[in-house]
Amino acid sequence: MIQDIAPHKLKNTFDPEARPKSGDCLIYYHKGEMAADLTEDRLDFPRAGAREKDLPYLFSIDDTAFFLASEEPKDCAMHPMKEFRNRPLLPKEYVFAAFTAMHLAEWYQHHRFCGCCASVLQHSKTERAMVCPSCGEVYYPRINPAVIVGVKKGDCLLLTKYRRGFSQNALIAGFTEIGETLEETCAREVMEETGIRIKNIRYYKSQPWGVASDLLTGFLCEAEGDDEIRPDTSELKEARWVPREEIELQAMDYSLTNEIMAGFKNGIL
Repeated sequence: MIQDIAPHKLKNTFDPEARPKSGDCLIYYHKGEMAADLTEDRLDFPRAGAREKDLPYLFSIDDTAFFLASEEPKDCAMHPMKEFRNRPLLPKEYVFAAFTAMHLAEWYQHHRFCGCCASVLQHSKTERAMVCPSCGEVYYPRINPAVIVGVKKGDCLLLTKYRRGFSQNALIAGFTEIGETLEETCAREVMEETGIRIKNIRYYKSQPWGVASDLLTGFLCEAEGDDEIRPDTSELKEARWVPREEIELQAMDYSLTNEIMAGFKNGIL
């Protein structure tokens, strides 16, 4: 998956004293695009020089720190985030960095003013948060809990395709609502999108997914009773039971969805 970057390691502990040093990476993100050097299948970011002094620190990978730039770099082009998602770019740890940085960049952009009193927010000096100097309200990075559900029926897996956006095979997915457990989210989303009831819901694995500021939680379960699919055509273009040997995997191995599909196809799950 996209976060599997070993032996490299993401260090996401907030460091209020961090300042860019020469060679650190600068992240500039604006309206769904990020500044980067994409030469063939290699990915690199603009690098800090002597003039960068006080930029928001994001995280580090190994000994390279990443900072949020406020101005578009002159030496790198802007690229839609789908290029990072759909191309086999290396090094992989930089692809993970791109989407993790996107997560934080969007949060900073959307939290410039206090939602309680409309004052201009300030960066916390002690934690990764935005604070209101007028009323004291504190805002933390938004993380959306969502589920990915692999629904099995004998030797078949329930695969879907979205009506809009991502065009490859997918699994049932959805956001957790107020007052819901993750298991209840699984049952509700599968029923809403396909009309299938499920049983034996069990946790598989989780994944940070900066693409949509999500924390994805993967589950496996089994169809119960009537297995006739009644798809929600407002969300899905297609929903069908697919035998394991006929499953077509996604082009990239970044997603929890693809890992679940691959595990079932290969008889592991």
